[in-house]
Amino acid sequence: MRRDREFRDRRVRDRALDWLASLSWVQRSVLVGALPTVLYYVWTVPGSDLTARTVRDVVIFLLLPAALALVHGRDLGWRVDRRALRNTLLLALFVLPFYLVGSTLPTIRGYYPMWRTSTALGSFLPHAIQQLLVVIAAETYYRGLLCVGVREIGFKSVFISPVVYALTHVGKPPIELVLSGPTDVLFGAVDYRSTSILPSIVAHGLGLTLLDWLVLHDPLVSPERTMEWLSWVPVPL
Repeated sequence: MRRDREFRDRRVRDRALDWLASLSWVQRSVLVGALPTVLYYVWTVPGSDLTARTVRDVVIFLLLPAALALVHGRDLGWRVDRRALRNTLLLALFVLPFYLVGSTLPTIRGYYPMWRTSTALGSFLPHAIQQLLVVIAAETYYRGLLCVGVREIGFKSVFISPVVYALTHVGKPPIELVLSGPTDVLFGAVDYRSTSILPSIVAHGLGLTLLDWLVLHDPLVSPERTMEWLSWVPVPL
């Protein structure tokens, strides 16, 4: 009886491994790539603990995709060349006004920084470094594994992650939630053309650092004036 059960278990395992081996890289990356999203909601960390958030995100969004890519000899866009540097500069310049204007909006100023910090460099620098690691991990997963990593399917790879990416923004200011999907497409498109995730890492990571720094100071423009300029926007600001 025990031998029969072990034999059946071995057959099931062998069939599962054969099925997995028959999948293409794109199929495996999407299938296995769903695991970090599941772990993101299962592995909960205190919302106020940036260190715990950094550890979790590096493990599930950076190390897991990196291990998958390494086993299959694939590239997740960890490269720097002239084209990547040019597109990084262009994307950073494009998103800069959004961070500058966003830093004056009441809902943004009430939400950021997401983790406690201050303008003292001894407090802000460790905060910025850990937050950048969170961004690098996220970009490795969303724009690396799920976009640049499967670019062999063509430009449609840009549209794999926007919905999942938007879900991680639930609970954030409404304007950020609305823009998260289009932002994911934009970042993915630039990374796809660059075959590098450097543009989105810089635009997202350094942009978030800039936003935190601006929010910790008096607004560049009065929030009332910004609200007046953007009164046509149909979501709370």
